[in-house]
Amino acid sequence: MKVLVVIPARGGSKGVPKKNIKILGDKPLLAHAIDCAKASKKATRIIVSTDCEEIAAVSKEYGSEVILRPTDLATDTSNVVTAVEHVYQELKDEFDIIVLLQPTSPLRTGLDLDNVISFFENDANIQGVISVIPMDDTHPARMYNLGINNEMIPFLEYGETARRQDLDPVYYRNGCFYAVRTTTFFNEKSFMVANKTAYVMDADWLANIDTPRDFKIAEILYKDWKNENSNY
Repeated sequence: MKVLVVIPARGGSKGVPKKNIKILGDKPLLAHAIDCAKASKKATRIIVSTDCEEIAAVSKEYGSEVILRPTDLATDTSNVVTAVEHVYQELKDEFDIIVLLQPTSPLRTGLDLDNVISFFENDANIQGVISVIPMDDTHPARMYNLGINNEMIPFLEYGETARRQDLDPVYYRNGCFYAVRTTTFFNEKSFMVANKTAYVMDADWLANIDTPRDFKIAEILYKDWKNENSNY
């Protein structure tokens, strides 16, 4: 199977300025996504899509191809789908699978990526694979909507007083992998396609970076994660 890995990395981050090239551990945040793709045995091409020349230079330094996207596809409200469509059109090549690697979820390995791709190899009916983690303590049964005068309205109709171990398990998208068959991506214009399956990852390594606080947490997690995953 031909697998296209797209890493979206625009330059206009507001929550964490220059987030995509901010150093996490021993390399720029963006480089962690590139290294994950390079460590894969199944990825065919790796493309960073960016509107920023500085990000483009870092991407090339770490071994990725770069496609510069128009500024109108790199605004705060731009949809990543349009950026991926632009990459595909620019390449003028055909791929079976498209994988989105967001730089903001850096704690993943090339082995994880190969495992995701294997889902498609082993089951022709699967159209999408999304990475998730189990959520035990942060469960919808512990969540509320607020009514008038801050009245607490349970988000779920059941489970408010249940023990954690008695609740039905729920899973949270951790942002590490969004993979889809190319034909389905273009038909549905989404990575969240109707027919998708979960790739379950370790909740201990959840790091989804949108704020300075998220970055600080990722820095702490990265040290132990690197030690455990140095072979991948």
